[in-house]
Amino acid sequence: MLQNLFRHRRRERLGQALYELVVLQARDPGFYTTLGVADRIDARFELYTLHMLLLTMRLRDEGERGAEAGQQLFDTYVSALDHTLRELGVGDISVGKKMRKLGESLFGRMTAWETPLRAEDADALAVTLARNIYESEDVAEATSLAAYALASRRSLAAQTFEQVVAAPAWAEVRA
Repeated sequence: MLQNLFRHRRRERLGQALYELVVLQARDPGFYTTLGVADRIDARFELYTLHMLLLTMRLRDEGERGAEAGQQLFDTYVSALDHTLRELGVGDISVGKKMRKLGESLFGRMTAWETPLRAEDADALAVTLARNIYESEDVAEATSLAAYALASRRSLAAQTFEQVVAAPAWAEVRA
């Protein structure tokens, strides 16, 4: 019985630690200064989601233990979104509606990005990144970000599971 209690806390800590690593990378100033991502709350949400997807995809490649870690990361991310809405002053009655809308956006982005990431299709990825992160139809705006995302996917894949959960090797942010 006590083992289950402590195991749950260890899982929560792993999800929180992974989430903090995602946030740290998504806040890299290079996304805003070098790659031209607008410093707005919606663009930051998109970058957090992209990094969360990249890390979750890598974790799921590890089978059951990776899927469990990925689920913990996802749960922590959703919890953080809920907390952020409440900090922004969204009332209890409205939080459910807003979370449902954010959830739909989150799953939409993840679905749109996962296929080109797995296929290493930079062109298709740039189209969806331009639309969602840059809010533009100009695909050229997102080519560097697409190259970064694909390079990060490869870099994460080259790490062991233990390395990934300790310090994910993201690609360098550059134009």
